[in-house]
Amino acid sequence: MVRRLKIYNTLSKSVEVFEPLSPPEVKMYVCGPTVQDLAHLGHAKTYILFDVLYRFLTFLGFKVKYVRNITDVGHLREDTQVDRIVLGAERERLSPMELVDKYMFSFFSDMDRLNIKRPTIQPRATMHVVDMWDAIKRLIEKGHAYVVDGSVYFDVSSFEGYGQLSGIRREELIKHRVEPAPGKRNPADFALWKRAETGYLLKWSSPWGEGFPGWHIECSIMSIKHLGEQLDIHGGGQDLIFPHHENEIAQSECITGKRPFVKYWVHVGYLTVNGERMSKSLGNYVSIKDALKKYTANDIRLFILSSHYRAPLDYSEGVMEQFVEIRRRVEGCYVRLLEARVEGGVEGGASGELSSKVDSLLEGFMASLSEDLNTPQASAYLLEIVKTVNNYLDSTKTPTSGDLEKAQQALSTVFEILGLRPPELRGDGEKLFLVVDGVLRLRERFRREGRYDIADMIRDALREAGIQVEDTASGPRYRVIR
Repeated sequence: MVRRLKIYNTLSKSVEVFEPLSPPEVKMYVCGPTVQDLAHLGHAKTYILFDVLYRFLTFLGFKVKYVRNITDVGHLREDTQVDRIVLGAERERLSPMELVDKYMFSFFSDMDRLNIKRPTIQPRATMHVVDMWDAIKRLIEKGHAYVVDGSVYFDVSSFEGYGQLSGIRREELIKHRVEPAPGKRNPADFALWKRAETGYLLKWSSPWGEGFPGWHIECSIMSIKHLGEQLDIHGGGQDLIFPHHENEIAQSECITGKRPFVKYWVHVGYLTVNGERMSKSLGNYVSIKDALKKYTANDIRLFILSSHYRAPLDYSEGVMEQFVEIRRRVEGCYVRLLEARVEGGVEGGASGELSSKVDSLLEGFMASLSEDLNTPQASAYLLEIVKTVNNYLDSTKTPTSGDLEKAQQALSTVFEILGLRPPELRGDGEKLFLVVDGVLRLRERFRREGRYDIADMIRDALREAGIQVEDTASGPRYRVIR
């Protein structure tokens, strides 16, 4: 059946049917890390959940162009703060770019080890500084920005829609600025370009003097540069709603003159420890690297996906041990199915009791993800599939080869969408499965090319080796002849 994804839009404060601007193309931008230190499990929660969204959109037939940036300059929460990259470089006695390279490649390694698919493009802010200058000039010309002593600020009062994403009213904005910078027309105005003081480690000679870009303009320019003036999805952690994403909307729509800048805003809830947000500043974080010393990527993913993406999730080692057991159960079922297929089964198609139950559960899994990416419910369907398969294999019933294939296909589909790495068979069973599977793919190619004599020779050779091949409408099946 044709599925329609529903997703919660922070902008409208409601769950909406996902309809991209130019289907089947989807333009998705997710705010990436500031590469100043090791990434932790709080970061993993955000990127795992957007990875599942990416995988599910692809499964639904959308062609997703996914951009996740690298912030390697200009991350200041307040206009009076020092760039986090500069602070990190001073802490580790490295140049800013040495620090960036160290932690950027560390982050890439973490993402690969967590089986997070690589985005289409991963742009770096420092590679887009000239583009930022052009955009800032345009904002000044349009009356949306002004220069103060070598810095450039966005005039919040010039954009009528400011506050639409966060729901913060203009008169409340001053509460969210602790130390307004001197010379600003309004405490809520934010930096597009910051003047660099003498001796500052990371700076460029701009049209307004030596300085560096503001954090917010970076994401606007990288998203527009690589995805165009209007996006389908823009996401990140919920802490980015204000001021970062609010500011992105203001400056982007003023730069391009097009609204909306983003059709669907998607935000992920916090990972917490004892109810407090996991963060470096509180010292309650677990780095991804340390977590992977104790747990597998599948352990971590199953834990993260046990909570709805918009909800907080509390981390503890005790909770993680529960997901170690769940992962063992899930992987064990996957291996049992592979082994059962190697051993064969009664000849027949996928029409038995096992197939019908698995089909129904797979339908429930898909329906769950279609309803605002409900991964806890989808995970529950995965466990029901595992329970159903194990019960069937434990029974005295002999499954058909078609039933076994159908069950394995269903489990493989779930693994792919949730980003779980399939376990492998060990020893001779694994070798047999891989060899026969490869030979059958080669035979199918000969059949498609009309070279049936060679295909028949392969079939006969397999039979002599104890492998019975059956050609069906859904493809070849095989079983071991005892």
